[in-house]
Amino acid sequence: MESFSSEIFGELYTFGWKEHLFMRTVVDQFRDVIVQIATPYNTGTGFYLKSHDLIVTNEHIVHDNKEVVIKGEQFEKQLSRVLFTDDKCDLAFLEAPASVELPTISLGNDNHLSEGDPILSIGHPFGLEFSVTKGVISNTSRSYEGITYLQHDAALNPGNSGGPLINQQGEVVGVNALSIDQGDNIGFSLPVSYLKEALNGIGTVNGVVKARCISCQNFLSEQTIDNKKYCPHCGAKVLLASYASSYEPTGVTLRIEELLESIGHDVRLSRKGPNNWEIFQGSARIDITYHEDTGLIMGDAYLCRLPSANIQPIYEFLLRQNYGIDGLTFSIKEQDIILSLLIFDRYLNLDTGTHLFKHLFERADYFDNVLVEEYGALWK
Repeated sequence: MESFSSEIFGELYTFGWKEHLFMRTVVDQFRDVIVQIATPYNTGTGFYLKSHDLIVTNEHIVHDNKEVVIKGEQFEKQLSRVLFTDDKCDLAFLEAPASVELPTISLGNDNHLSEGDPILSIGHPFGLEFSVTKGVISNTSRSYEGITYLQHDAALNPGNSGGPLINQQGEVVGVNALSIDQGDNIGFSLPVSYLKEALNGIGTVNGVVKARCISCQNFLSEQTIDNKKYCPHCGAKVLLASYASSYEPTGVTLRIEELLESIGHDVRLSRKGPNNWEIFQGSARIDITYHEDTGLIMGDAYLCRLPSANIQPIYEFLLRQNYGIDGLTFSIKEQDIILSLLIFDRYLNLDTGTHLFKHLFERADYFDNVLVEEYGALWK
């Protein structure tokens, strides 16, 4: 019995170690091709296909946008044009960053998958950078509104949409699409066969914006759509991304963007979902969020991280500063040291807002250097 138990334990240990190595290998392989996507309305994930020089994502992430903000491990934030949309399959392709050498990943075959097969999902849930979840295929043919999905139990959260579903050979076998609210890790991914069909259907892009008719499923381009909006084959309305309306902020959102522009930041690159902006000032990252329900505008500058030892001098420094910094407050969340500004929208105007946020940005860039160089805090 003892030898049998040891043998079983050894097999389980070997299996766990192989699984760990597999996950590490996949993460290393995919890290540079995973793309974070943001629009004024949404955030999500995409992945780069070198064979077509395109970024793959979901249509619902980029819906009604001509261009979106993309960011990757090997390139800084930049604007990217939406080149293809398919409403029915919830697919979209984006323009890839220029002059950046990114690695190659392979597309697998979803018809080789079986229930119980292990898979990995990679994405940016809730705007967090690069998160990996594992699971197994629960069902290979779950139908919904005429599309057959892969059902699995790898956790999918808001922001994961558009990321790759990966098999144990390290190949993309699906595009993460949706999850069930209050479902216990029930996720759905578009099988890679739909992605291959779309790539074959659009052919060579060469910067031409294209779309797939939701009715007859023909592939269309700017040159073939009648009056810029109707399918020439069936007459159904087709919305090309190039004719999407430009985003026009209003009210408090407009005021926030005006003050960010006045300080010298490009709001198109700063937008990160509804009423949320991300600003980089020197080495500090500042998240700005407007809560319409409470009227509260929050600016949180993430400066640096607490070290594992000799923390007391840092706490004493932060407490002293909290008595002397006008309008700003230091706090600690887990290991992050944060400098925050709070404003109620009824008190916000361009002059006061510009002064307050400029003060936050300048102090954030100053204090992260002080905390690291003089008190031993760690760079993020």
